[in-house]
Parts: sequence; structure tokens; C-alpha cells
Amino acid sequence: MFNRIKIANRYSLLFAFISWFLTFSFFLRIIFTIWQYDEVSFNLFTVIGTFLTGLFYDIGTISFIIIPSAIYYFVFPNRWIGSWIDKILVWFFTSLTIFILVFTFFAEITFWDEFKTRFNFIAVDYLIYTHEVIANIQQSYPLPILVAGVLSITGLIIFTYYKLNIFKETFSTTASLKDRTIVLATTIITALFFSIFITNNQAEWSSNRYNAEISKSGIYSFFAAFRNNQMAYNEFYTSVDDKVAFDVIRNKLNDKNSKYQTEGLSIHRKITDTTNQEPSKKNVVFILVESLSTSFMKEFGNKENITPFLDSLAQKSIFFDNLYATGTRTVRGMEAMTLCIPPTPGQSIVKRPENQNLYTVSNVFKSKGYNSNFFYGGDGYFDNMNAYFGGNGFTIYDRGRGSVLSDKIKTVRNNINDDEVTFENAWGICDEDIYSKMIKVADEHYKSNKPFFNFVMTTSNHRPYTYPDNAIDIPSGTGREGAVKYTDYAIKNMFEKAKSKPWFKNTVFIIIADHCASSAGKDEIDVANYHIPAFIVNFPEGLNQKVKKQCSQIDIFPTFFSMMNWSYESNFFGKDIFQSNFEERALVGTYRKLVLMKKEQVMILSDQKKQAFYSWNKQDNSLKQLPMNKNFLDETISWYQTADYLFTNKLLK
Repeated sequence: MFNRIKIANRYSLLFAFISWFLTFSFFLRIIFTIWQYDEVSFNLFTVIGTFLTGLFYDIGTISFIIIPSAIYYFVFPNRWIGSWIDKILVWFFTSLTIFILVFTFFAEITFWDEFKTRFNFIAVDYLIYTHEVIANIQQSYPLPILVAGVLSITGLIIFTYYKLNIFKETFSTTASLKDRTIVLATTIITALFFSIFITNNQAEWSSNRYNAEISKSGIYSFFAAFRNNQMAYNEFYTSVDDKVAFDVIRNKLNDKNSKYQTEGLSIHRKITDTTNQEPSKKNVVFILVESLSTSFMKEFGNKENITPFLDSLAQKSIFFDNLYATGTRTVRGMEAMTLCIPPTPGQSIVKRPENQNLYTVSNVFKSKGYNSNFFYGGDGYFDNMNAYFGGNGFTIYDRGRGSVLSDKIKTVRNNINDDEVTFENAWGICDEDIYSKMIKVADEHYKSNKPFFNFVMTTSNHRPYTYPDNAIDIPSGTGREGAVKYTDYAIKNMFEKAKSKPWFKNTVFIIIADHCASSAGKDEIDVANYHIPAFIVNFPEGLNQKVKKQCSQIDIFPTFFSMMNWSYESNFFGKDIFQSNFEERALVGTYRKLVLMKKEQVMILSDQKKQAFYSWNKQDNSLKQLPMNKNFLDETISWYQTADYLFTNKLLK
């Protein structure tokens, strides 16, 4: 009994720290549950399961956190306990660790506010791109108040420990080698157990996505995402024989206008125009709009009138009103639009190593004599954009801070200068400024009699939602609605400027969202939050129409190339939507969930080699489980397995 008391006293600070962490984690779950009260399941067993699962993962998390302390207590000589060096080390590292963890709890709340999820691979990215993230936090939140709050809570916890004599007990009692060994061994065994046998995915026990996310530990989720940014398809997902998968997809992609160039594990084909019309040489301005959900448009029922220009454009363009984004990140939209490929598991190809010299839409434009240019209002090192676009044939125009492209990238990088900027925030220059830069470059190409393909990535529709004052009737920085309305205003302003240019009549404008403003929902995939608008503008008026077919981002450029009467080489998974044999479908996903949707049927592949089949109710955006359909499952597997195979085996060339 005496030995047990000595352990309790020597380790009283460690035990108090563990208790504090578990308590704060518990209250954080309560906060998230109340926050999503209209989405979480309040079934008694589900609630109990949510909090017990959370406690389990919190124990795993704290076991990793306290390993340094357990080692310290084990190796620190008993005769020095309570010495000045002991007190300095314990006080300093206890205070620092509590400060970091309190800050992390605050960060989890802001992350949940943005993404309605625990830390994931987005948080990993945020750790890398510190300039944009820190600037965004400074411009979005009252940072001094937050830091002061973190310091105050940290001080209060430390003061409580002091008043409860916890520090005094820690510095006044020794522990035997046996006792120290027990504590260290218990800590390490617990951490090893979680490392070897427990995955973060196992926290997703509930069919309600919010309950599953609340069950997780944010820190545990962060490091799980850090380890699993890239996922080999065959290792994590249900698969079929590669030849079977390619046979399925080659059959889906084949039509009377295409001919495969090789047999076997390839989709490379020659697509031949059969209209007997002269190929067009129209310039192309492609605008990938940040976070433009269909729910913002009056066309889809919005009552706030925040997209008046885009709503008018929907009536006088080729407007796709049943189109779905492949993912929930900008890099997924870029991947889908340039490679015309389903979302491969893990990180987007834009951010992966060895993603240069791929066969992208730029290759098709280059074969027709076009110059391809990429415009971004921030620093294109963010999300690896410069490396990807520069490595795949695009000339870069971005707002750099001195970073340079790798010497291996054979392209030119042009800086957007200060005198070309009227407004700038954490993510880059405002949309009006990036459009002005694009128009300036288009003028230069026109003078040199060179057709151009200008790819513009916008930034204004993003937190902190700031834009030039007095541009619209909603004050800058007040919320998403203002950012959306400014986005719409800037596109209108761009068209007004472009119409005065001699190249305008011979230029087609393609406008599409990169992803929706939100992707979270109570089901494992929130289908409605992948629904995005797309416009093809400035073709002859007789071609204008509202396209009702269900389709994907990956289909836009194959459709456009067909409208241009082009014959070309293709390594694309997308198809011409206007073909009579086009089979309606959408391919969507997260970095872990892979989905094939056909009309109202949805197949979801999960990374534990699991799959689920649902019917989707468009009216209330709910999923209802269906009996498994093997043919549907095999097709779903084939889309994603072949896409992963081609990239992994360097066949997207």
C-alpha cells in the first residue's frame, strides 16, 4: 500500500494531466454534439457508443503524448527529485504541453466550423502551407483574443495544479524502479497497441457521419491522416482482376468515334471527329471558381439573389445543371479538369510526387497550336500547383513571394507585380485583379496571333471572405454570401472588359466550380454537396441549352473538344456528354470514400475493403441502404482501380 501511495504522489502531476486531457476531450465532444444537434443521432445506444468510442481513442492519444514524461520519470534519478533542474523541466514542459493542447482544442473548433469534421489530411496540408493558413486565421478570427484565451486557460490549469499541491507531491516523493517500470511499460504497451491494432477508420462505427466524427480524437485523426496521405488501391479497397477492370472501363469508354491504340491495361485511344466540319480554333478562357455550390444560385432555389450574373448566364449558355464535382478540395477539381480522371484514393495527383509530364488537356491544346497558361492569385507553391501545372506544359502566372519552380520543370513562371494588384488577402489577389491579368496576357497572345488556353483559378470565395470595399452591397469580410456575390460581380466585370477586346468573339468561356462550399453531412457521402454548376459560354446561340444529363467534371473537356470538332489522342476517363450513347453517371469521393452514382443509385467503396449500396432521395438528400448489386459494384471498382493503376504504373503519359 505504501508503494502504491508513493506512485500516486510521484506521478500525481502525470495523472492530473491525463485526467485534464480526458475531461477536456469529453467536453469538446459535448460541444460538437450540441453544435450539430439537428444532424447527430440521439439514440441512447448511439450516444453512449459515441462517447465510449471517444474515450477509447482519447486514451490512445494521451498514451502517445505522455511517453516523454513516462521516460523522464523513469530515467530521472530519485536523489535529484525536487531539485531546481527537476522543477524547471517539469514546470516548463508541463506548461508548454498544456498550452499546445489547449490551442489544439481551439483549432479543432475552428476546423469543425469550416469542415464539420475532425482533423484530416486538410489539416496536414495546413501544417505545410503556414503562410496562407496563419494569414487566413489572422484575417478570419480575433487572433490576439484567441491566444490570450489559450494563455489564460493554460495559466488557470497550472494554477489549479499548484493550489492542489500537485506539483509539491510530484517533487517530494520518489518511486521504486519497479513502479517506474510499471508506469513506463503500461504507457508504451498502450501506445503500441493503438499503433499496431487500432486504425482511425475503426472510429467510424456509426452510420451517422457526425456521430462517427465526434467519436474520433482530433490529434489521433491528424496523425492518421499524416500517415495515410497516399493509399494503394489494392491494399485498401475491394479489387478485381486488372484485366477484368480494364475490360469494363474500355467498354464504357468505347464508341464509334474512338479506337484504342493498344490492347490490354490501357484506355489510350484516338478520338476522331466524324462531323466533316472544319476544326475550330477558338481561344479558351477556363475559370475554376472557388467553392461555387449550386445552392448559391437562384437557378437552384436560392432566394438571396447573390449570383445575378451567373443566373442570367445560365439562360444564355450551355448550362450543365446536373453535374457533380469529383471531390471536396481545389486540387481535386484541378485533377478532374486537367486529367479527366476519377478521384484516386488518398491525396490528389496534383499533390503527389512524379506527377509531371502526364497527358493532360494541355497536351490536346498544344497539339492544336495553343499556348496553355495557368493563372493563380496566390503563390502557386500552395497545394503544389506550380509544380503540377508547370510540369505539365502550362506557363505560370502567380503572386509569388520569391519561390521558384524546380529546375526539372520546363516552363516559365511570371510574377504578378504589386502595381497589378488592387486588393489582396491571405489567399491572394482578388478575382477582379486575376481576371485583369488574364485579359492582359490574352491581349499579348492575340497580338502574336497565337490561340490561347487560359486556366484561371479564383480565390475570393474563401474565408476570410474579404474583397474590395464598395464593389457590392454586402460589406467585405462579413460572410460567405458577400464572397459569393463578389465572385459573381467579378465574373460579370470580366465579361464586360473582355467584350471590348478584338479576341472576344473568337473566345469560348468555360466556368465551373472546383467543389462545393461544404461537403459534410450526416451520411458517409453527402451527395447534394457535390452538385456544382458549369457553363460553356460564347458558342453560337443556337447551341445554348440546359443540359439535364447527370455528368461529372471529367466530362467537360471531352465534350468541349467534340464541340470544337477536334480529333485527338485521349487518355481521359471523361466522355462527350452529347453523344447519344452517353451513360449518365457521376464519380465523386473524399480522400477515402470512392463513389459511383447513377441517377439515384449510389455505390460507396471504403478503405477497409468495404462497400455499401444506397438509393439517394434527392428531396431530403438522404441515403437508404439497398441490397448489394454485384454488376454495379464491379463497375464502381473498375473505374477507380483502373485510374489508380494507370497513375501508379506511370501510364498517364
